[in-house]
Amino acid sequence: GVMEELGLGPEVLLQDNPRLIYARLTGFGQAGTYARSAGHDINFLALSGVLSKLGRKDENPYAPLNLLADFSGGGVMCAMGVVLALYERTRSGKGQIIDASMVEGVAYLSSFLWKSQNLGFWSRPRGENFLDSGAPFYETYKTSDGKFMAVGAIEPQFYEQFIKGLGLDSDKLPSQLSYSDWPKMKKRIASIFAQKTQAEWCSIFDGTDACVTPVLSFDQVASHQHNKQRSSFIKNDHEEISPRPAPRLSRTPAVPSLKRDPFIGEHTEEILLENGFTKEEIAKLHSDKVIAFSKLKSNL
Repeated sequence: GVMEELGLGPEVLLQDNPRLIYARLTGFGQAGTYARSAGHDINFLALSGVLSKLGRKDENPYAPLNLLADFSGGGVMCAMGVVLALYERTRSGKGQIIDASMVEGVAYLSSFLWKSQNLGFWSRPRGENFLDSGAPFYETYKTSDGKFMAVGAIEPQFYEQFIKGLGLDSDKLPSQLSYSDWPKMKKRIASIFAQKTQAEWCSIFDGTDACVTPVLSFDQVASHQHNKQRSSFIKNDHEEISPRPAPRLSRTPAVPSLKRDPFIGEHTEEILLENGFTKEEIAKLHSDKVIAFSKLKSNL
């Protein structure tokens, strides 16, 4: 309702420009009991049902930072809505309003969880299934130097290579899908991983299809051989590392800026001047606290 209070709601603007695509990104959506309630990623994730699936056995559910609802269910889904509306406009010539709810976005993003319930993936309690840390072959393990390896050896042929890399004989082990043996297998595998460093395990599993990779820190990702070969991470003029834009387009690839990120409000005055505002109008907006400035200060 903020835009309506400013007299800039979608109905007003669409009357002026029927081709306008008006995206409304909120946590709970434009209608419903919680529509006007405050919330954050963890709340939207909880209401979607997805949070109930996240967490280890006998532990509370946990939210994976604020990536799922805010950025994936919210930002990415809203952006997809804009793209869909742009495509539809090429046919109808009309714009439309996008109601992007983070609750609905993350729920839809997680459709696999609903659609696969009868396939055996999620038939057991939280933390006891294939992909939620229940299986010994889909887990992270600590190495002797305090780092970690990630294992995702689900398919039998990948699992066989994983077991071989550990120096074990699959003929002398319980069946891969013996749920009752999973806790014991996890402890045994953990003890094996704890005997070598992360680099030593990489030398064993790199080049195989065991689905075993190092868990890289932010400090490690740019120097990893695979990421270096693809230039997956870039440095700006302040030597700060960030991911290169994805996905890559063959004809019109993104050209990332190598300048530092601007401070909030750093270019407010510059942009308003470019768009026809006078210095007096800008000063009034600033004094009325409609806009904010954040100018760089000299260190001298």
